[in-house]
Amino acid sequence: MSEQVMAATPHAVLAADGTPLKQRLQKTLRRRKLIAAGLVLPLGVFVFVTFLFPIFLMLFRSVDNPIIHENMPQTVAILEQWDGKGVPEEAAYAALVRDMVEARKNKTIGRVATRMNFEMSGVRSLITSSARKAKKMQPPFKDALIKANPIWGERDIWVTFKRLGNEYTATQYLAAVDMRYDSDNNIVQQDEDRQIYVTIFGRTLWISLAVTLLCLVLGYPVAYLLATLPAKYSNLLMIMVLLPFWTSLLVRTTSWIVLLQTNGVINELLVWLHVVADEDRLQMMYNQTGTVIAMTHILLPFMILPLFSVMKTIPPSYMRAALSLGANPVRAFVKVYAPQTVPGIGAGSLLVFILSVGYYITPALVGGRTGQMISNFIAFHMQKSLNWGLAAALGGLLLVGVMVLYWAYTKIVGVDNMKLG
Repeated sequence: MSEQVMAATPHAVLAADGTPLKQRLQKTLRRRKLIAAGLVLPLGVFVFVTFLFPIFLMLFRSVDNPIIHENMPQTVAILEQWDGKGVPEEAAYAALVRDMVEARKNKTIGRVATRMNFEMSGVRSLITSSARKAKKMQPPFKDALIKANPIWGERDIWVTFKRLGNEYTATQYLAAVDMRYDSDNNIVQQDEDRQIYVTIFGRTLWISLAVTLLCLVLGYPVAYLLATLPAKYSNLLMIMVLLPFWTSLLVRTTSWIVLLQTNGVINELLVWLHVVADEDRLQMMYNQTGTVIAMTHILLPFMILPLFSVMKTIPPSYMRAALSLGANPVRAFVKVYAPQTVPGIGAGSLLVFILSVGYYITPALVGGRTGQMISNFIAFHMQKSLNWGLAAALGGLLLVGVMVLYWAYTKIVGVDNMKLG
């Protein structure tokens, strides 16, 4: 075999076993790549199962609409042929009665009523009460249903049934931006008393920006001291920066409740110092002020550490050179030192902002009515209202916002310039 290879490639460099060296190197390289892939595979599977797959399920849940389609199949089939004008004919009413009887037998009528109630407030009781009477109804079913409740003679409820009969829908995304379909399937604004989520998204953006800016203002000097102080002092300061990581998040948040509440430590101190009157105590708890203060304290290390990692790499000789060339300390800092810390500023700001946008525990504990963020409403729909589709749509919009922010960061600063450590 080796003689044949040598005959075919008379000038090839051979390995010890007689095979061409190039072929042997390629085989070795492939084997190393397979070993590397095998080592990375468990991590890849873990990331997919715990991160990517749940995101995919969330995005799918936001448009998935199976309840009416699966539990009211005869009604959906009839309404597909309905032109949406007036009210449907007797066949639709008969199909509805049969579907309600079957759904009540299968104990799924509650799910149907709840899904309809998300779109038309107040119809849950209509559907459940009509389902209880459906088994005893006799033709003509149209007259029987309208006699049971006149709402069955209105066009809007049938238009909603027809729209929700689709297996996939964008209604949840519309609801997430305070919009809806009207009876003619046009996209319109929600009623004023139901417009909430655009305001909450704006509040979330504002609080996140405020926390990010405060963390930058407070964290920049600390990071500068960490990078320039002698080792024995900087190590002590680093321990103080890292100390919050060794304390439970719940404990830290509860501590701020003790400090900031109306009868808390800070207000008592201000009253004792006669800075404020007893009846004019500062309202710093259960509002946006408490949320911003507590979140700034919790997220401050995430700003300090990226800044410190960048500042530590800046040679002190740069500042000395600027000073020796005639620049005053402020000008030398602004012109020479600060521009070199931009990657740390960008990385720290991006990290703090993304964490702030999705924060849940601290706003839930100290936010009150005006300090709640979008994550709190996502949790509400997941745990209380059980409107998982709307929760998924809100989460999807939040994810898109974060991705847009990351894209803007890569365009302005560049992901290659991100310094996290």
